[in-house]
Amino acid sequence: MRHALRRAGRGAGFALAWAGLMAGLTGCGGGVLDVGGKPGSPEEVIRVVPGDGARDVDPGVPLGVRLPSGRLERVAVRRIENETPARVPGSISEDGLRWSPRAGVRLDLAAKYSVDVVALDGHGRRSARHTTFTTEVPDHRFIGYFKPENRATVGTGMIVSFDFNQRIADRAAVQRAVRVTAEPPVEIVGRWFGDTRLDFRPKEYWAPGTEVTVDVRLRDVQAAPGAYGIQHRKTSFTVGRSQTSLVDAEAKTMTVRREGSAPVTIPITAGAAKFPTYNGKMVVSEMHDVTRMNGATVGFTDSGGKGEYDIKDVPHAMRLSKSGTFLHGNYWEDADIFGEVNLSHGCVGLRDVKGGSGETPAGWFFDRTLVGDVVEVVRSAERTIAPDNGLSGWNMEWNRWKEGAALR
Repeated sequence: MRHALRRAGRGAGFALAWAGLMAGLTGCGGGVLDVGGKPGSPEEVIRVVPGDGARDVDPGVPLGVRLPSGRLERVAVRRIENETPARVPGSISEDGLRWSPRAGVRLDLAAKYSVDVVALDGHGRRSARHTTFTTEVPDHRFIGYFKPENRATVGTGMIVSFDFNQRIADRAAVQRAVRVTAEPPVEIVGRWFGDTRLDFRPKEYWAPGTEVTVDVRLRDVQAAPGAYGIQHRKTSFTVGRSQTSLVDAEAKTMTVRREGSAPVTIPITAGAAKFPTYNGKMVVSEMHDVTRMNGATVGFTDSGGKGEYDIKDVPHAMRLSKSGTFLHGNYWEDADIFGEVNLSHGCVGLRDVKGGSGETPAGWFFDRTLVGDVVEVVRSAERTIAPDNGLSGWNMEWNRWKEGAALR
């Protein structure tokens, strides 16, 4: 995580999103953190099977969550591959140490699942874990995992993004089989980033109220020798109200502009001189009401190799980049640093309280944010974020964006 931490002082500051209940473990500037723990790690370790990032998982593999001690508070396992998220039924054991799926439940082939867990230790302190895994895709088939979710309401900066499970040789054939349309109509162009990712966006932000349809007709489309598509589905999402936020790293403020409302300016702490926050337009891609951050997973360690910080209950966390930039609540720093000092490892921190509250700046902003909202950072010493780091394609000029299409 590219985020807040004062080495000799009061602790760390960092940042993190998925509009919902649960949690993830992430680091400011380093991508998703390993929340699985290591032998000898604290008793709050949350163990999830299959492991985080596992691919080609046998749908019949045992699925479960375990704690060595403490108590599971919430567990949600969902199929998230862009249809209405389908929850896997299951229950927590009477002793609170295990979650298991209902007897007879079998996972789907060629599907992506998320596991979100919140656990309590013996002192009532929360820890969180967020993992994902994908089940086996049949031989000679390929699949594209894409967002946003079906029937979601999103911000005006939402980008439709496909990640394919294998390299695409015939990009034109694949792009031709994916149609993204809008009502009212607007030109929408797909751009390739490498040979496994395809993003779609209009020239300007979506207009509020736009209905967007994603029609995927990849079944039997040949993407490479011997590799054929498996998907045939149509999903849609709605663009909600317009809200954009401008983070001024030098002034240490964030100004929130929403249609029909006066601008609201909030004091923030951004990346310290050694770890400046990326400049540029970033899109909220996930939201977590609580998550865990451990410096060891992103290279911030002390002389003994332990993480310089390990905060198990970071509140109001909103992901801004794939590499680990977040906007999040911060309760461990003194209230008077916000608007005065940049302390983070690259994230943007807002004042909060332990456990989170809707009455704090972080809670106020979280409650008014949608996945797809744009947060733009200016006047930072860091370079502009790359267009393929998260949903950051708005940083690319339109003509150059169109040059990356496989169809002309």
